[in-house]
Amino acid sequence: MAFQISDECIACGNCVPECPVNCISEGAAKYVINADECISCGSCASACPVGAPVEA
Repeated sequence: MAFQISDECIACGNCVPECPVNCISEGAAKYVINADECISCGSCASACPVGAPVEA
């Protein structure tokens, strides 16, 4: 299952450089993960200070 970024996201960008497949981009109010490209590695979740990335 792919990860998605919840509304807890504070748009700090810590997750972006941690993604090995570069599927995280900046959205209007928070960062978003392209579910079709996500490999569910959890790197984004490990880098997030507020736990916003969660498995969908």
